[in-house]
Amino acid sequence: MAVASASFTGVRLSHLTSCGELQGKEDGVLRLQPLDQTENFLLRFFKDANADMPAASAHLEIEVFKDSDVCRVGSTAFVVNHQKGTILIHFEDQKQREALASAISKFQKGDAHNIFSERTEESSASQYFQFYGYLSQQQNMMQDYWRTATYQRAVLSNVEDFRGKVILDVGAGSGILSFFAAQAGAARVYGIEASSIAKHAESLVYANRLQQLIKLVPGKVEEVSIPEKVDLIISEPMGYMLYNERMLESYLHAKKFLKPGGKMFPSLGDLHIAPFSDAALFMEQMNKANFWCQNSFHGVDLTCLREAAIKEYFNQPVVDTFDMRILLAQSVVHSVNFEKADEVDLHKIDIPLEYVVTQSGELHGLAFWFDVAFVGSQQTVYLSTAPSQPLTHWYQVRCLVEKPMIVTKGQVLDGRCKLIANKRQSYDVEIEIGIRGTQVRARNTLDLKNPFFRYAGQPVQAPPGFCETSPSQDYWTQAATDVHNTGTIYLKGTPWMSPPATTWMSLESGY
Repeated sequence: MAVASASFTGVRLSHLTSCGELQGKEDGVLRLQPLDQTENFLLRFFKDANADMPAASAHLEIEVFKDSDVCRVGSTAFVVNHQKGTILIHFEDQKQREALASAISKFQKGDAHNIFSERTEESSASQYFQFYGYLSQQQNMMQDYWRTATYQRAVLSNVEDFRGKVILDVGAGSGILSFFAAQAGAARVYGIEASSIAKHAESLVYANRLQQLIKLVPGKVEEVSIPEKVDLIISEPMGYMLYNERMLESYLHAKKFLKPGGKMFPSLGDLHIAPFSDAALFMEQMNKANFWCQNSFHGVDLTCLREAAIKEYFNQPVVDTFDMRILLAQSVVHSVNFEKADEVDLHKIDIPLEYVVTQSGELHGLAFWFDVAFVGSQQTVYLSTAPSQPLTHWYQVRCLVEKPMIVTKGQVLDGRCKLIANKRQSYDVEIEIGIRGTQVRARNTLDLKNPFFRYAGQPVQAPPGFCETSPSQDYWTQAATDVHNTGTIYLKGTPWMSPPATTWMSLESGY
């Protein structure tokens, strides 16, 4: 986001040597147009005093960075040490000089137009960066084999996009994605990381003797600068339900460093939303609230708080996994193209919903998962968090409604899902679903910042009512097949015993 300050007229410009001696002067007076571009502070000098002149007509452009040396000289002059030399700016009066000095000071301190700070509560940011500063949390993500191996495959399957290229790793964490870029032959990799894990990432870079190739840049992508534009941006910015943590906005913000036509890895994101039926989950949440039904808990009547308890428990998105057979219809897909989207597009996400019910049942809410695609020059690779795929540390998310509804096969459901960004680096989730042509509708508002982590590490159970043949008879039929083929009976896939020959014959004959 570029923010222009008022322009200054009557400015004179001199060039100095590295020793501070006068090297030359620009002829005539100039107009100075300062421009805060977040990653740098641009000084544009025009020979024409007309403030409507296009940027392309600028006589001279000087970039000031966070670490650029600047200082006041006398009462009306200002010195800027830039990449190509040193300039001395002479203003008409002290007021003009102080206005520019103040603007540059705010930029270098990060006080002005800090997009991250504007959208984030300080307490949330502090907790967030502390969390990701722990090695244990980095380990949790790195040990997600499906996640980490998919990223490596996406990179190494598209070496043409990395070999000899300049790469930016946003939210580098341990630096693992920077290492993958190096493995693919990148010329240079800049890893931006705002948490304290940056020092450990730098240790890994030196331990692997890649300090000439991988450069760690501590700080937020909204605040830091890098010395050149990049060919590709790589990041792992996804949260629960794809958007939680609002890291995707930082990922999109990083495009200010991307060359025209550059690539984003991941390139696309798909959020899947489908209605589900799970009476056990619904009753589990309701039974928690029923604690507050007691009218004599150690002599205290708690019943006045039951409704508040129901609201609180149903306000929590449920993070776990499930059998896809609980879904009542095919998922609606909301897609975002990271190469084209702007960060403001993610401030309010409004998704229309429409389903044709594929199986009758009781609708208890909406289930969410996401896929991201790495669209490379050589191959497209998908990372999916669908319940049909190996489990990742993102799991899946389900949002319950307080009042379930009965739906029948062939009915059309419609509604909306709104994700409204908040300053706690998360979203308020508003869901509404109903049977078209009726007054039957269900709604809920949930706090994605406060989920219920339900996953217990147990195998996912099939939903009830899906056995169309006798499980007992199926078992004995399979046992007979096992005996015939191997001479061993298997119990849930584990060798149980090798029965005597008479048992083999009775099993095979059905007696």
